[in-house]
Amino acid sequence: MTCRPFLKWAGGKRQILPALLERMPSNQGRYFEPFVGGGALFFARRPKRAILADINQRLIRTYTGVRDSVDDVIGLLRSYPHDADFFYRFRGRNIDAAPNAELAAWFIYLNKTGYNGLYRVNRDNRYNVPFGRYANPAICDEPTLRACSAALADTELVHADFTVAVAGAERGDFVYFDPPYVPLSATSSFTSYTSHGFGSAEQTRLRDTAQELKRRGVVVVVSNSCAPLVRDLYAEGFRVSEIAATRSVNSKATARGAIVELLIT
Repeated sequence: MTCRPFLKWAGGKRQILPALLERMPSNQGRYFEPFVGGGALFFARRPKRAILADINQRLIRTYTGVRDSVDDVIGLLRSYPHDADFFYRFRGRNIDAAPNAELAAWFIYLNKTGYNGLYRVNRDNRYNVPFGRYANPAICDEPTLRACSAALADTELVHADFTVAVAGAERGDFVYFDPPYVPLSATSSFTSYTSHGFGSAEQTRLRDTAQELKRRGVVVVVSNSCAPLVRDLYAEGFRVSEIAATRSVNSKATARGAIVELLIT
């Protein structure tokens, strides 16, 4: 049984799921996704043994809250109004000290009511997306939350750098890397999911990690933009395919729509 993600996410993979699923082995070992984001591929495939990770601690705690305390998350979301004043007060809350269920409800509420579904923080790790222009957002999608909670029941959730998250991957395992994309222009960067960013040095480190996993017999798939840096990094030892994708989560309306992305195997 498949289910859809409970979060909107910039670069979400629902549009290219057929291409991703084609590249997954039918008899894989463990499933690793070190940049989980919205988790579209995980929720579509629902692997029996999975390790989902991200450097964004709030995101991993949100997944943990939905996995372990979905009733509490649903109850809280039902109590939150769709109101700009509430949004800005709620946005400024010191949420990191709260239990996982409260943090998850905070994260999901802001994701559903913030401008265009963005998650963006400043250098102080403060969420800074403005109130969105929605008439009636689905703040509490109970069926989806319960389906996702069931899918996550036996999944290991890890707050870690991607190299740490895949350190235990072995021959026959599958790793899907969906990092923050290399920007196509100086104004199109989408690396503010944490206060640390993800620049060219991290992209190179990711390529090196993919090469090491390949040498160990791990099946690796990487998605990224069609920027020249990406083509250069994966020019040798990888198969690079162009695919058409539709993006609806972007801070600029002109940057939404059909674009070319790369799938690297």
